[in-house]
Amino acid sequence: MQFDYLIVGAGLCGCTIAEQLWNAGKNVVILERRKVVGGNLYCEDVEGIKVHKYGAHIFRTSDKQVWDYVNRFAEFNRFTNSPIANYKGELYNLPFNMNTFHQLFGVKTPEEAIKAIKDDCVYTENPKNLEEHVLSIVGKTIYEKLIKEYTEKQWGRSCKELPPSVIKRIPVRYTFDNNYFNEKWQGIPIDGYDSMIKRMIDGIPKMVKCDFNTQREEYKKLAKKVIYTGAIDELYDFVFGSLKWRTLRFEHRLMAENNIQGVAVMNYTSHDVPYTRTIEHKHFTFGDDLPHTVITEEYPCEWEKGMEPYYPINDDRNQRLYERYREKAVKDGYLLCGRLAEYKYYDMQDTIKSALRLSKQLLEE
Repeated sequence: MQFDYLIVGAGLCGCTIAEQLWNAGKNVVILERRKVVGGNLYCEDVEGIKVHKYGAHIFRTSDKQVWDYVNRFAEFNRFTNSPIANYKGELYNLPFNMNTFHQLFGVKTPEEAIKAIKDDCVYTENPKNLEEHVLSIVGKTIYEKLIKEYTEKQWGRSCKELPPSVIKRIPVRYTFDNNYFNEKWQGIPIDGYDSMIKRMIDGIPKMVKCDFNTQREEYKKLAKKVIYTGAIDELYDFVFGSLKWRTLRFEHRLMAENNIQGVAVMNYTSHDVPYTRTIEHKHFTFGDDLPHTVITEEYPCEWEKGMEPYYPINDDRNQRLYERYREKAVKDGYLLCGRLAEYKYYDMQDTIKSALRLSKQLLEE
């Protein structure tokens, strides 16, 4: 055994763990099935524009430890996420705030907005599905224009079939504030996430285009312990069945125009547009001086084997199935970390917290 730890997966989780263990004196190696490192954070340079190849990634956190950690490897710009919702050509500010309420109801004060929403609500004492839940909180107008069809495209199911927990909270602000996030710090690496990841794992042994699940027993011989960040059901060839996910298909277009939509993120909230949102990447880094632009359309769809999983379907059936896989993996000595291995939806800050927590635990042992 040449290494203390074999880390399967060079996404944000695996790279954070590798950096922590390596710089604490542990001998580690990273195994990555793709030809590039960074996982879904990977950015590709297209005519001077950093294109987020696997969906928009906007870093934000209120945890100073996490913010200080990422700033060791990248300088972040001042990007603030202020998306626009497009409902059949009507434009609305997100998240729901006084600008949105003025656009929808013509109200001008918080008192007027509170009354308008209250009068529009359809109350259900114990909501049994997402539709009843949302109608009880923000009312019919917001639900029908900004939530219903967008959510149904995202999840591929009627809102009447989705549990209330899909939308755990609905941010409603009675201020004229278009900042989508509440976290203290927010931004995007000036030279891209790919550069940030490369700095994190600079000097650490890595093997790319190597799929752990094709030669598990051989790769396991490389190290005393295996830290696995991939899909947990794939680790066992789906022996108990497949965990369910929603995934995304991306269509990227380089266009000979300076500015297409005037915002980085535009959500399309009606069924007449097949994609859920478009990303204009140059606005992440304020690249308005470039004469061209790149637009990405995001199409949600059901996950199938061979596709990249994005959003776990955390219903009872899938949670029970995950526990079976987790118990087997723990029994077999695997250390699990990250959204794929833990079957959780993680924001980037959550991924880093989980990775730092596991690293600390291993170093204390």
